Amino acid sequence: MSARQLTVRFHGALNDFVAPERREQVFTHVLQGSPSVKDLIESLGPPHPEVDVVLVNGEPVGFGHRAEADTNLDVYPASIPVPLPELPRFILDVGLGRLSGFLRMLGFDTLWRNDYADDLLARLSHDESRVLLTRDLGVLKRSEVVQGYFPRATDSAHQLVEVVRRYGLTSRMRPFSRCLACNASLSTATPDEVQGRVPEGVAQRHSHFQQCPGCQRVFWPGTHHERMQNLVDTLRRLETTNP
Repeated sequence: MSARQLTVRFHGALNDFVAPERREQVFTHVLQGSPSVKDLIESLGPPHPEVDVVLVNGEPVGFGHRAEADTNLDVYPASIPVPLPELPRFILDVGLGRLSGFLRMLGFDTLWRNDYADDLLARLSHDESRVLLTRDLGVLKRSEVVQGYFPRATDSAHQLVEVVRRYGLTSRMRPFSRCLACNASLSTATPDEVQGRVPEGVAQRHSHFQQCPGCQRVFWPGTHHERMQNLVDTLRRLETTNP
Protein backbone atom coordinates (compact mmCIF):
# COMPACT_ATOMS: atom_id res chain seq x y z
CA MET A 1 0.00 0.00 0.00
CA SER A 2 1.42 3.39 -0.98
CA ALA A 3 1.92 6.05 1.69
CA ARG A 4 -0.78 8.69 2.11
CA GLN A 5 0.87 12.01 1.31
CA LEU A 6 0.14 15.69 0.85
CA THR A 7 2.30 18.66 -0.09
CA VAL A 8 2.96 21.53 2.31
CA ARG A 9 4.46 25.00 2.03
CA PHE A 10 4.98 27.51 4.82
CA HIS A 11 5.20 31.18 3.91
CA GLY A 12 6.91 34.22 5.39
CA ALA A 13 7.84 34.33 9.07
CA LEU A 14 6.45 30.84 9.70
CA ASN A 15 9.64 29.50 8.15
CA ASP A 16 11.44 30.50 11.37
CA PHE A 17 9.93 27.34 12.89
CA VAL A 18 10.51 24.97 9.98
CA ALA A 19 13.49 22.69 9.35
CA PRO A 20 16.05 24.56 7.19
CA GLU A 21 15.69 22.24 4.20
CA ARG A 22 11.93 22.90 4.12
CA ARG A 23 11.96 26.70 4.35
CA GLU A 24 10.14 28.45 1.48
CA GLN A 25 9.89 25.05 -0.22
CA VAL A 26 7.04 22.80 -1.26
CA PHE A 27 7.67 19.48 0.46
CA THR A 28 5.91 16.15 0.78
CA HIS A 29 4.56 15.01 4.13
CA VAL A 30 3.37 11.50 4.95
CA LEU A 31 0.04 11.52 6.77
CA GLN A 32 -0.37 9.50 9.94
CA GLY A 33 -4.07 9.01 10.58
CA SER A 34 -6.38 11.96 9.94
CA PRO A 35 -4.99 14.90 11.95
CA SER A 36 -6.59 18.31 12.15
CA VAL A 37 -4.87 21.05 10.17
CA LYS A 38 -3.82 22.63 13.48
CA ASP A 39 -2.14 19.44 14.69
CA LEU A 40 -0.47 18.84 11.34
CA ILE A 41 0.93 22.38 11.14
CA GLU A 42 2.22 22.29 14.71
CA SER A 43 3.81 18.87 14.23
CA LEU A 44 5.92 20.53 11.52
CA GLY A 45 6.95 23.47 13.72
CA PRO A 46 4.84 26.66 13.62
CA PRO A 47 2.47 27.42 16.53
CA HIS A 48 -1.13 28.10 15.49
CA PRO A 49 -1.35 31.64 17.00
CA GLU A 50 1.18 32.81 14.41
CA VAL A 51 -0.87 31.35 11.53
CA ASP A 52 -3.42 33.54 9.79
CA VAL A 53 -4.56 31.72 6.65
CA VAL A 54 -4.55 28.03 5.71
CA LEU A 55 -5.38 27.04 2.14
CA VAL A 56 -6.15 23.51 0.98
CA ASN A 57 -6.00 23.33 -2.80
CA GLY A 58 -6.37 27.11 -2.80
CA GLU A 59 -9.46 27.19 -0.57
CA PRO A 60 -9.40 28.59 3.00
CA VAL A 61 -10.05 26.15 5.84
CA GLY A 62 -10.15 26.35 9.63
CA PHE A 63 -7.83 24.70 12.11
CA GLY A 64 -10.35 21.92 12.71
CA HIS A 65 -10.32 20.81 9.07
CA ARG A 66 -9.05 17.24 8.66
CA ALA A 67 -5.95 16.86 6.52
CA GLU A 68 -6.41 14.60 3.52
CA ALA A 69 -4.02 12.81 1.19
CA ASP A 70 -3.30 14.13 -2.30
CA THR A 71 -3.97 17.76 -1.36
CA ASN A 72 -1.83 20.90 -1.32
CA LEU A 73 -1.50 22.82 1.95
CA ASP A 74 -0.32 26.46 2.02
CA VAL A 75 0.13 28.12 5.41
CA TYR A 76 0.49 31.91 5.77
CA PRO A 77 1.47 34.10 8.73
CA ALA A 78 -0.51 37.06 9.98
CA SER A 79 -0.12 40.38 8.20
CA ILE A 80 1.70 43.07 10.17
CA PRO A 81 0.43 44.87 12.17
CA VAL A 82 -1.76 42.20 13.71
CA PRO A 83 -5.07 43.81 14.75
CA LEU A 84 -5.76 44.05 18.47
CA PRO A 85 -8.31 45.92 20.62
CA GLU A 86 -7.65 49.60 21.25
CA LEU A 87 -6.33 48.75 24.71
CA PRO A 88 -4.50 45.44 24.21
CA ARG A 89 -3.56 43.32 27.19
CA PHE A 90 -0.67 40.90 27.52
CA ILE A 91 0.49 37.96 29.61
CA LEU A 92 4.13 36.80 29.58
CA ASP A 93 5.86 33.65 30.69
CA VAL A 94 8.56 33.41 33.34
CA GLY A 95 11.44 33.98 30.91
CA LEU A 96 10.21 37.39 29.74
CA GLY A 97 10.26 39.36 32.98
CA ARG A 98 12.27 42.29 31.60
CA LEU A 99 9.99 42.53 28.58
CA SER A 100 6.98 42.69 30.90
CA GLY A 101 8.56 45.69 32.63
CA PHE A 102 9.06 47.44 29.30
CA LEU A 103 5.44 46.86 28.28
CA ARG A 104 4.19 48.18 31.62
CA MET A 105 6.45 51.19 31.20
CA LEU A 106 4.68 51.88 27.89
CA GLY A 107 1.33 51.74 29.70
CA PHE A 108 0.08 48.29 28.65
CA ASP A 109 -1.78 46.01 31.04
CA THR A 110 0.76 43.19 31.35
CA LEU A 111 0.57 40.15 33.61
CA TRP A 112 3.80 38.45 34.64
CA ARG A 113 4.86 36.30 37.56
CA ASN A 114 7.81 34.00 38.00
CA ASP A 115 5.58 31.10 39.07
CA TYR A 116 2.89 30.95 36.37
CA ALA A 117 2.25 27.33 35.37
CA ASP A 118 1.81 26.63 31.66
CA ASP A 119 -1.87 25.74 31.97
CA LEU A 120 -2.56 28.96 33.91
CA LEU A 121 -0.79 31.07 31.28
CA ALA A 122 -2.93 29.54 28.54
CA ARG A 123 -6.15 29.82 30.54
CA LEU A 124 -5.62 33.47 31.52
CA SER A 125 -4.68 34.33 27.95
CA HIS A 126 -7.97 32.85 26.75
CA ASP A 127 -10.29 33.94 29.55
CA GLU A 128 -9.01 37.53 29.74
CA SER A 129 -8.35 37.98 25.99
CA ARG A 130 -4.65 38.60 26.55
CA VAL A 131 -1.88 38.18 24.00
CA LEU A 132 0.45 35.45 25.24
CA LEU A 133 4.13 36.23 24.71
CA THR A 134 6.42 33.28 25.29
CA ARG A 135 9.52 31.55 23.96
CA ASP A 136 8.05 28.20 24.99
CA LEU A 137 6.47 26.67 21.90
CA GLY A 138 4.69 24.06 23.97
CA VAL A 139 2.70 26.74 25.77
CA LEU A 140 1.99 28.66 22.57
CA LYS A 141 0.60 25.54 20.90
CA ARG A 142 -2.02 24.93 23.59
CA SER A 143 -5.47 25.00 22.03
CA GLU A 144 -6.82 27.63 24.47
CA VAL A 145 -4.39 30.25 23.16
CA VAL A 146 -5.95 32.51 20.53
CA GLN A 147 -3.52 35.42 20.30
CA GLY A 148 0.16 34.74 20.89
CA TYR A 149 3.67 35.36 19.68
CA PHE A 150 7.12 33.81 19.99
CA PRO A 151 9.67 36.66 20.22
CA ARG A 152 12.60 35.76 18.00
CA ALA A 153 15.16 37.91 19.81
CA THR A 154 16.64 36.90 23.16
CA ASP A 155 17.45 40.47 24.25
CA SER A 156 14.51 42.19 25.97
CA ALA A 157 14.93 45.54 24.19
CA HIS A 158 14.89 43.85 20.79
CA GLN A 159 11.92 41.73 21.88
CA LEU A 160 10.09 44.96 22.70
CA VAL A 161 10.74 46.32 19.21
CA GLU A 162 9.37 43.08 17.73
CA VAL A 163 6.18 43.25 19.79
CA VAL A 164 5.60 46.96 19.13
CA ARG A 165 6.01 46.43 15.39
CA ARG A 166 3.96 43.24 15.24
CA TYR A 167 0.94 44.76 16.97
CA GLY A 168 1.31 48.39 15.86
CA LEU A 169 1.49 49.67 19.42
CA THR A 170 3.15 53.06 18.98
CA SER A 171 -0.07 55.06 18.75
CA ARG A 172 -1.49 53.30 21.82
CA MET A 173 1.44 53.77 24.16
CA ARG A 174 0.74 55.67 27.40
CA PRO A 175 4.25 55.85 28.89
CA PHE A 176 4.78 55.99 32.65
CA SER A 177 1.11 55.42 33.46
CA ARG A 178 1.43 51.95 35.01
CA CYS A 179 3.40 50.49 37.90
CA LEU A 180 6.46 48.57 36.73
CA ALA A 181 6.28 46.29 39.76
CA CYS A 182 2.62 45.29 40.07
CA ASN A 183 0.93 46.52 36.87
CA ALA A 184 -1.59 48.85 38.58
CA SER A 185 -2.45 52.22 37.04
CA LEU A 186 -0.54 55.10 38.64
CA SER A 187 -2.01 58.26 40.14
CA THR A 188 -0.38 61.66 40.58
CA ALA A 189 0.92 62.74 43.98
CA THR A 190 2.23 65.93 45.54
CA PRO A 191 5.61 66.25 47.30
CA ASP A 192 3.78 66.43 50.63
CA GLU A 193 1.98 63.15 49.92
CA VAL A 194 5.21 61.26 49.27
CA GLN A 195 7.25 62.84 52.06
CA GLY A 196 9.02 60.10 53.98
CA ARG A 197 8.53 57.60 51.16
CA VAL A 198 11.29 58.88 48.86
CA PRO A 199 15.04 59.40 49.40
CA GLU A 200 16.07 62.44 51.39
CA GLY A 201 16.09 65.57 49.24
CA VAL A 202 14.07 64.10 46.35
CA ALA A 203 10.84 65.76 47.50
CA GLN A 204 12.65 69.12 47.47
CA ARG A 205 14.19 68.64 44.01
CA HIS A 206 11.07 67.30 42.26
CA SER A 207 7.51 68.51 42.05
CA HIS A 208 6.01 65.72 39.92
CA PHE A 209 5.41 62.30 41.46
CA GLN A 210 3.30 59.26 40.73
CA GLN A 211 2.25 56.63 43.21
CA CYS A 212 0.90 53.12 42.90
CA PRO A 213 -2.34 52.40 44.77
CA GLY A 214 -1.47 48.71 44.78
CA CYS A 215 2.09 48.32 46.08
CA GLN A 216 2.50 51.95 47.28
CA ARG A 217 5.68 52.54 45.27
CA VAL A 218 6.49 56.13 44.31
CA PHE A 219 7.95 57.17 40.96
CA TRP A 220 9.59 60.42 39.88
CA PRO A 221 11.45 61.64 36.73
CA GLY A 222 15.05 60.75 37.57
CA THR A 223 17.86 59.48 35.34
CA HIS A 224 16.13 56.11 34.88
CA HIS A 225 13.08 58.00 33.62
CA GLU A 226 15.27 59.82 31.09
CA ARG A 227 16.65 56.54 29.74
CA MET A 228 13.15 55.14 29.43
CA GLN A 229 11.98 58.31 27.66
CA ASN A 230 14.77 57.84 25.11
CA LEU A 231 13.50 54.32 24.49
CA VAL A 232 9.94 55.60 24.08
CA ASP A 233 11.13 58.17 21.53
CA THR A 234 12.96 55.44 19.60
CA LEU A 235 9.85 53.27 19.53
CA ARG A 236 7.71 56.14 18.27
CA ARG A 237 10.05 56.54 15.33
CA LEU A 238 9.16 52.97 14.30
CA GLU A 239 5.95 54.38 12.80
CA THR A 240 8.00 55.78 9.93
CA THR A 241 10.71 53.09 9.82
CA ASN A 242 10.45 49.84 7.91
CA PRO A 243 11.14 46.63 9.87
